[in-house]
Amino acid sequence: MDRLSNTVRPYAWGSTTAIPALLGTAPTGEPQAEMWMGAHPGAPSRITRPATPTAATPTPTATPTTAAPTTAQTDLPLTDVIAADPEGELGAATVARFGPRLPFLLKLLAAGAPLSLQVHPDLDQARKGYADEEARGVPIDAPHRTYKDANHKPELVCALTPFDGLCGFRRPTEAADAMEALGVDSLKPYVDLLRAHPEEAALREVLTAILGADPAEMADTVAEAAAACERLGGAHAPYARIAHHFPGDPGVLAAMLLNYVQLQPGEALFLGAGVPHAYLDGLGVEIMANSDNVLRCGLTPKHIDVPELLRIVRFEATEPGVLRPEASPSGEELYETPAEEFALSRYTLASGAAPAVLTALTPQILLCTAGTVRVGELDLTPGQSVYVPAAEAVEASGPGTLFRATVAA
Repeated sequence: MDRLSNTVRPYAWGSTTAIPALLGTAPTGEPQAEMWMGAHPGAPSRITRPATPTAATPTPTATPTTAAPTTAQTDLPLTDVIAADPEGELGAATVARFGPRLPFLLKLLAAGAPLSLQVHPDLDQARKGYADEEARGVPIDAPHRTYKDANHKPELVCALTPFDGLCGFRRPTEAADAMEALGVDSLKPYVDLLRAHPEEAALREVLTAILGADPAEMADTVAEAAAACERLGGAHAPYARIAHHFPGDPGVLAAMLLNYVQLQPGEALFLGAGVPHAYLDGLGVEIMANSDNVLRCGLTPKHIDVPELLRIVRFEATEPGVLRPEASPSGEELYETPAEEFALSRYTLASGAAPAVLTALTPQILLCTAGTVRVGELDLTPGQSVYVPAAEAVEASGPGTLFRATVAA
């Protein structure tokens, strides 16, 4: 077991206070958006492990047999540790399924402003899209590159504070009612399309029209819609807040096609392939397949690949499925998802209770989010985490809250 040293990413949408408040550190005034825990090559966690012990060099006046052995400590990125012994760190089953890499990435996510509207491809789409761009020689770091790797990116976010976002298409007639209530004449064509049938075709046509419109020509419509949302408040208030951060962005109108979701602490959302979504505000624990494949559809200055986006979006109205953990006799509360790369669970550990025994044939990352949790010989305070290699058993005791990330069985 190894304590992790993790990188905080300063994306512009990040909260300036949420992660420092959890860690008990002073805010810097800069956004602190995500703290990454895992072996993503962009910002791998680091661990300190003993190097090979060597005998100490005796001093001239000392008896050689009294010299104590010394053990050097080596600071290493987790990527290097895994690469040196994939089966020893990950387990043979994980390597057989996913190759010699940690298949998930765990994060603390702190949104102080809306993230971009985005969607993720499924595995087949990711493999084909990546192969196509590789064959065409599109540089991996090109701004217009769509597929950064050949993997999909299912993800789960669990709220630590009240957390709100957008998830999946709502019924087109509900979106039509919301737009019509704004009283903006230039939105009437969208309202009429949304009332047409079939519903999937209506959603496709409206999103296509919004993304295909000239942004300069759309600016006045978006400004009028934003002002109306501000005036109406209530159910329209989230879109006024989005428009405040992205004035004139057509993505404000695309956001009105989606379900608005408010999570309470402990509740979670699972985002599968093809589901448009955006996080708006709050602090949460996020876990995902270890991929960078994101297709954006608004609320961003970054490249929007409209043809590819329209190919992978699932144009179907859905109810956002809010997940609550399923309790087990061991005290582990599991968030059930169809993802193969990861499983996320939570332990609420009471003072004086018997320790929880955590073992798995796959690697684990353990994250404390409240109280003080003792894991093995280490004490974890909020925001601190450890990496546990495959098949290594550890005990955890409280009082505190511990999230456990591992590979799905």
